[in-house]
Amino acid sequence: MRETLSETDSDEERTRKLPSGLVVCLVIAMNLWSSDAMGDVLKNLVSGLSREWTRLGQYWKVPSSSSISEARQRLGCWVMSRLFHKIVRPLATVQTPGAFLGGLRVMAVDGTVLDVPDSAANARVFGYPGSRKGTRAAFPKVRLVLLIEAGTHLIVDALMCPYRIGERVRALKLLRACSQGMLLMWDRGLHSYRMVHATLKCGCHYLGRVPKNVKFPVDKVLNDGSYLSWIAPDRKSKNKGGTRIQVRVIEYTIDSENGQQTYRLITSLMDIALFPALLLATEYHQRWEIENTIDELKTHLNGRKTPIRSLKPREVVQEIYGWLLSHYAVRTLMFQAATAAGISPLRLGFTGSLKVIRRAISDFQDANGEQLPFFSPS
Repeated sequence: MRETLSETDSDEERTRKLPSGLVVCLVIAMNLWSSDAMGDVLKNLVSGLSREWTRLGQYWKVPSSSSISEARQRLGCWVMSRLFHKIVRPLATVQTPGAFLGGLRVMAVDGTVLDVPDSAANARVFGYPGSRKGTRAAFPKVRLVLLIEAGTHLIVDALMCPYRIGERVRALKLLRACSQGMLLMWDRGLHSYRMVHATLKCGCHYLGRVPKNVKFPVDKVLNDGSYLSWIAPDRKSKNKGGTRIQVRVIEYTIDSENGQQTYRLITSLMDIALFPALLLATEYHQRWEIENTIDELKTHLNGRKTPIRSLKPREVVQEIYGWLLSHYAVRTLMFQAATAAGISPLRLGFTGSLKVIRRAISDFQDANGEQLPFFSPS
């Protein structure tokens, strides 16, 4: 953290009651205790240290809410963004159950939207969703697009933007975190020639669902029932020299409560011996792990009706990155515990793990009897 604070010029030149390192921890911890006021979150964060200070005859008064707000404004958002992108990474190994398919790390990409407080500044930057003429939505919204490791629910990259910018545009930028040895899955809303082309360009394989209105001519039927076809470039891609790309199409039907539902997938995996159609069709439904991850993020980690507290856009961005870091921290501990037990991280309950972590923070501080390297009561 020290390095990140230095890189972003966020370190203090003088001693403060709320040093930058503590404020970073506070921005992350405010999502562990999302229903508490900021002063109470700060008390929870240092409660174990406070007991040690009391034994040593040292005392620390919790700063006021206005002091906390000023400290957050002083910190800014760049340090949280930089810290997130330096820390997050996939953690699964080939021994992690369900994390790999045929030697490929299974990844998924999708988006969601977050309500932010209805202030003039937030409305100007993030914008409102559409509504009936003469009405306005209750809250401005931030669009958040996530890349997750399906076998661990770890969010390994994220991008946020105003509501008016679509998921497809941001999902293309998230491919910066994809590389060889990965299999990226996406839903039909993200299907496009540019998505296919960009995924292949970064050396990553893909498995994506396509909308009903997209047609694929049959070039060759394969022994497993899938067939080879091609996807043509859109006008913009064609003007840039794009040419059609060969794809493998998998069609199947599943029974549901609403009757039969047909799925069509396209993939760059052409080896039907290693990746038969039935295997890929079954694996695709692991894409729903990203929906479970979003539910963890929005419902269980931060269950506030309006999850964001900040009235200014810069603090909104700061808060969202702290939210993502807190989810990554919880999921990393769950991954470590599951690995030690030799089970899948997805077998552990997120809410139960979160409760254990909340209780353990102060006990860990008290047991260690050590101060944070960037913070002391004096």
